[in-house]
Amino acid sequence: MLLSNANVIISTGKRKKAVATAIIKPGNGKVKVNGVPAEIIPNVMAKTKILEPILLVGKEIRNLIDIEVKVNGGGVMGQAAAIRTAIARGLVSYFKCNDNSEECQKRNEIAERIKQIFEEYDRSMLSGDYRRTEPEKYMRYGARRGWQTSYR
Repeated sequence: MLLSNANVIISTGKRKKAVATAIIKPGNGKVKVNGVPAEIIPNVMAKTKILEPILLVGKEIRNLIDIEVKVNGGGVMGQAAAIRTAIARGLVSYFKCNDNSEECQKRNEIAERIKQIFEEYDRSMLSGDYRRTEPEKYMRYGARRGWQTSYR
């Protein structure tokens, strides 16, 4: 779901039980996750995953926007993947424009280029990851575990 209001874009991303909402607005390159700057997140793998879309588009686009993300549910890596999807979707929609002016055409070219970069790198950045956990079955200890057999 994407909403826009005067150069402010709100986009969402999901992964397993994690749901992230990203607010993208004009600024100078700050990225905050639940009020904490993304650069000081302790988990290196999660930080890398969160900053992937921003690193792929480059510094010139990063310095034009500020990103605030609110995320809850799931684990650390599920949250990181949800944030990554929300940021990628928001970046594409931030540069999309519906007018026929020259400036709008340039913004649309940038949006298409960003979308192409994301799809070539990893398609799940924009589409999300559809996989979910399998539910536990009746009278079992897990989704697939059967009963233990004894031969004596």
